[in-house]
Amino acid sequence: MNNSAVNTGRVLWAGLRALLVLTVITGVLYPLAVTGVAQAAFPGKANGSEVQDASGKVVGSELIGQRYDLPLKEGEETPAPDLRWFQPRPSNGLGTNTVNGRYELILSGATNRSGDNGDLIRWVKDAKAAVVKDNSTASYTVRPSDIPADAVTSSGSGLDPHISPAYAKLQVHRVAEKNHLTVAQVDRLVADHTDDRILGFIGEPRVNVLQLNIALKGLTSS
Repeated sequence: MNNSAVNTGRVLWAGLRALLVLTVITGVLYPLAVTGVAQAAFPGKANGSEVQDASGKVVGSELIGQRYDLPLKEGEETPAPDLRWFQPRPSNGLGTNTVNGRYELILSGATNRSGDNGDLIRWVKDAKAAVVKDNSTASYTVRPSDIPADAVTSSGSGLDPHISPAYAKLQVHRVAEKNHLTVAQVDRLVADHTDDRILGFIGEPRVNVLQLNIALKGLTSS
């Protein structure tokens, strides 16, 4: 056997050994170590920030929004919102659920429309009219000037699980009427589930819609 073949064999064997060692280190040991640390230090976040209902059943993630719609009727392209529940921000990327029991992620992304885009303007106007119609009750009328931006626009990802306290409070009268509760009861529910700015100065106050609706379900059940 000539020296060229021997040297080639040594190089190939060295490369194979390096591949095996690096595969074990980076493909097995490192992922196991990271997973172990994450499970020990941050089990909730490591497992997807799962949210459980009162029975202990996982009904979603606190990081991903959900829709609350009525069953799709024949001839409908888009299901109507179930007005018993607090509604999230508009989005075509959210999946559907049956009272928090089922969720299917479809897509994530913004509309990528400019502020003067005709489609975006029409969507916002339609959303504003729907907010006024859906949330006005016999004793409470929603004024267009009271509607916050997050009630008629989607987030950058389209999957924002939060709404502003202003949008949550705008829905209080409708939710109270549909569930035969007092406005004070529902208003207190919103206040109890409003999260302040992170560290007191980062971001804005927000309400997680899934957690709020779980609490609403518990209130109506009791």
